[in-house]
Amino acid sequence: MKVKHLFLAAIAAITLNSCGYNKMVGLDEGVAGAWSNVENQYQRRADLIPNLVSTVKGYAAHEKETLEGVIKARSAATSVNIDANNLTPEAIANFQKAQTGLTGALSKLMLLQERYPDLKANQNFLDLQTQLEGTENRITKARDDFNLSTQGYNTYIRKFPQNLIASMFSFEKKGYFEAEVGAEKAPEVSFE
Repeated sequence: MKVKHLFLAAIAAITLNSCGYNKMVGLDEGVAGAWSNVENQYQRRADLIPNLVSTVKGYAAHEKETLEGVIKARSAATSVNIDANNLTPEAIANFQKAQTGLTGALSKLMLLQERYPDLKANQNFLDLQTQLEGTENRITKARDDFNLSTQGYNTYIRKFPQNLIASMFSFEKKGYFEAEVGAEKAPEVSFE
């Protein structure tokens, strides 16, 4: 009887492998790894913010509303966590919304340098600004890599006969990072 079970297990393993189960697992792990890189880059940005706020605070202490806005937005952005097994479009949109709030608050903080020439010349501020710009580029790259990984995974699990195995083992379509509403319009710049 044991030989029969062993034979059936071997046949099942070969069948699952030939239908793409193992590849689905690999692609799913690739999406999870890409998501981890996205979170890592957003965490890098969040870690830079306290130093940036401290530097600005020394020059623009009466800009309390802007500084508090950045701190509040950072707190909101870091409180939204998504499990790599729950990368639904809704979960990603929620994460992205929190990050967008932080991006807006940081933009206001960076504009303060125009009002405070001493801040604009502060080497610590300039270094932090450069690090933040580099981090924003890394975030964009990580999001692009995540979307490519997700596309490969989603395409694979939707093809026949893999779609049968995918549904049998609960491999579900993952969500993408999408452009924000209104991103297609260029921002208005005013020097009043």
